[in-house]
Amino acid sequence: MTSRYSGSSTGLPLPGNLRALATAGIFTAVCAVVPLMIGFVSAKLSSSSSLQLAIVSALLFPAFLLALLKPRLLISYTLLVWAIAPELRRLADWSEGVYHSVSLLSLAPLLAGATVAIPVMREIHTIKRPFMRLMLLFAVPLGYATLIGMAKNGVGSAYDLLNYLVPLLLLPYFAVTPFTARDIDKLLGTYANLAVMVAVYGIIQYLTVPAWDAFWMRNSGMNSIGTPHPLEVRVFSTLNSPGPAATFLVFALVPMILEKRWRGAFSWIGVLLVVVCLLTTLVRASWLVLLVMLLVYIASSSSKGKWKTLVQVLFVALALFWIVPKLPGAEGLTARMETLSSIKEDRSYNDRLNLLGSMIPAIKSNPVGQGIGSVGQSTKLGNSGELGEYGIMDNGFIALMLTFGAPGGLLFFIALGAVAKQIFPRVASTNQLQLYGRLALAAWVGAVAGLVSDNGFSGLKGYLIWMLIALGLGARERMNSRKKETAQAAIESETVSAQVRCGEAGCFEMPAVPQVVTVETKTTMNSYMGKKTMDANG
Repeated sequence: MTSRYSGSSTGLPLPGNLRALATAGIFTAVCAVVPLMIGFVSAKLSSSSSLQLAIVSALLFPAFLLALLKPRLLISYTLLVWAIAPELRRLADWSEGVYHSVSLLSLAPLLAGATVAIPVMREIHTIKRPFMRLMLLFAVPLGYATLIGMAKNGVGSAYDLLNYLVPLLLLPYFAVTPFTARDIDKLLGTYANLAVMVAVYGIIQYLTVPAWDAFWMRNSGMNSIGTPHPLEVRVFSTLNSPGPAATFLVFALVPMILEKRWRGAFSWIGVLLVVVCLLTTLVRASWLVLLVMLLVYIASSSSKGKWKTLVQVLFVALALFWIVPKLPGAEGLTARMETLSSIKEDRSYNDRLNLLGSMIPAIKSNPVGQGIGSVGQSTKLGNSGELGEYGIMDNGFIALMLTFGAPGGLLFFIALGAVAKQIFPRVASTNQLQLYGRLALAAWVGAVAGLVSDNGFSGLKGYLIWMLIALGLGARERMNSRKKETAQAAIESETVSAQVRCGEAGCFEMPAVPQVVTVETKTTMNSYMGKKTMDANG
């Protein structure tokens, strides 16, 4: 006889064993086939493309292994890839002495992020209805815009679609991956450590401008990032421009300020380093997002929590007030921030107003939309590496309406509203996971407020936003299911697992009994065993 602990009574492998065997088989096949494929493809490519492919493969392979073996560590690794891939691209171009406006390395963060689909597909049957509903609500406008984009924008639509889909995959990922509160804290702590790393390099870049960064600045044609000289550069750190650098920093800075458990290994020193680097990016929209997220989190806190957080924010503000005047190049930093008090005289603000006035008629004249791939960096594809008509779009609402059109845009905002509806019960709860719900709400409101400057629901910014939102949504969903599983396991510990029962007089065959052992069942079993014992002694 085989017990339930060693296998099934029929001698067949258990589903868990089959899953482990399948994972091992896939792992072995990939380890054998992928190196051969990379070698074959590299032999057909130029030396430049071969180098790019080798770096992409080196970044992608660990993500694939983590997706198969340690899915809870996958997000931490993909955050690292998002942070360093642009810098690796600059190093590769500098080592060759050739600037590439379009590079395979641009795909590395998206491909690494796409590996979250592996644990999602493996556990897709466990996703609950609210998450499935959210995914369907986003699938409709994305499908609509993709059909239009494929007809109008060609290959750029595929790249842009990845920029929307990969961040959205985090919703089902956190629904199926068993994250505990401690796991979430570790993830946010890792993100904080990465932000400090980005900040330290950004400060070095501001003071020295490494040769590879200067090479990229001279050849990229981005006039808005300053000049490649110390104290004259708008810091972009390891990211590809000041905007993404500020985005990466600000979405780490909010949790770092709010809770001690989310500050990582460097605590308040890390917070101050991130703040200083954020200043050197000169991205004022990031300060708007920071302020909105802090206010939302504080407003949704308890009275005691409000005062604690306000004290922490005041501490950061005072430290900033004391540190900034002592920084090298402080005059330029303070002048940039002072424009926030006279916004109507700011050139960037007026340019955005003019853009809004000019684009509204264009949207009205084409309510169907331009489709996926019509806005942003994806316009470089199929356009000789040059940005297209809407390659630079400093208004997120306009970018979404251009992409999705009137019908698709309406559906997209309905889907965003459904996400908010899912967040509110988490915020209103009183359990230990409420703070993750408040963080999710802060990220949602910050993302919507940030649409005044750019579209934050794709690419790196979208990845960070959906990560914070999915943490709040998925944590409680998964924790509830884990509690139910634990309770069920406790009940099943009293389950009759064998078809033979032994007493003092020997072993006897037992009739089928219920799986859950109740008081009545135990009485029946004891009576039956007593009868068998008397018959044996009889």
